[in-house]
Amino acid sequence: MRFLMTATCAVVTLATLTHGGVTHAEPTSDTWPQFRGDAGTGVAASELPAELTLKWTYEADEAIDSSAAIVDGVVYVGTYAGTLIALELETGAERWRYSTGDMGIGESSPAVAGDLVFVGDLAGVLHAVDIATGTARWTFVTMGEIKSSPVVVGDRVLIGSYDGFLYALAIKDGTQVWQYETGNYVHATPAIWDGVAYFGGCDELFHGVRVSDGEEVVNMPAGAYTAASPVVADGKVYFGTYDNEVVGIDLATHEFLWRYEHPERHFPFYSSALAANNTIVIGGRDKMVHGIDATTGESKWTFTTRARVDSSPAASGGRVYTGSSDGRLYVLDLATGEKLWEFDTAAPLVASPAIAEGRLVVGSQDGVLYCFG
Repeated sequence: MRFLMTATCAVVTLATLTHGGVTHAEPTSDTWPQFRGDAGTGVAASELPAELTLKWTYEADEAIDSSAAIVDGVVYVGTYAGTLIALELETGAERWRYSTGDMGIGESSPAVAGDLVFVGDLAGVLHAVDIATGTARWTFVTMGEIKSSPVVVGDRVLIGSYDGFLYALAIKDGTQVWQYETGNYVHATPAIWDGVAYFGGCDELFHGVRVSDGEEVVNMPAGAYTAASPVVADGKVYFGTYDNEVVGIDLATHEFLWRYEHPERHFPFYSSALAANNTIVIGGRDKMVHGIDATTGESKWTFTTRARVDSSPAASGGRVYTGSSDGRLYVLDLATGEKLWEFDTAAPLVASPAIAEGRLVVGSQDGVLYCFG
């Protein structure tokens, strides 16, 4: 990564979106509209071929840590040069590019809703960009850099900032609806479940904030910096910590269900978790991908790469897709962790795979965007 641990200690992502009181725990459409996909569990509705082939590459102007969004045949991704790019999914042809200004786009990943795409930059600005023209509809300025990814919930977009606040803004014009103050940076992308935004932070707390009015409903010790994003499945939340653990919490009781730690390799978890088939899959800085039983917290399998795994895994059709800082995209069997395929990009993969419309898109730190299908 390009920044120190102390500046990246809380990345928590969306998990389950609530619209009009209806909870969606599974993908509802063949799109990948924001970080961790449609339902936020990292599971794609789209099926990928058993044997992937490289369809196209696109050379961007700088490194890509931002994970792509895919909606209606268009790919949206940000770069460290401060460029938000829209590309044709089928061919990789550029539709438009939008500049955020002097500061780049880090890990903040685009979120698409209606006719707008949202992304945050390292100057602390959230941009709402017209998907047809690639021009700004509105911007909202925070007092710290944004590495969080925006989350759309109904008519609001939520965004965290290094100024220590989580903000809720009106989609139509960027008007602030409420703000919630934490004790440190919000490098977090909130996970939405039953109308509550859940996220961790550098204050070592796990927060729950009601989306309707910004009122706090949960504030509990997380045990450590939560530099990994959580995933919500069946009312349970799972995430990794800088104390080298993956934890499960019951959102009804706010009690810890289990704590997982590898018996020999003790490294932080930065990757966002995937929840599929009663399995939690997460990458570690121990160079491993871990498959954990969601009920018991016991290891099902591990797979060892050649470098740390900060890329967040995605799943489709019983397979897990994840990048590694060793430069390889891996395809693993969800049930066993067996390697089925790999592709060497020759540059670290920190961004997470996006899967939709029969395609997988992922960017590398040498500024190349890859599309497989």
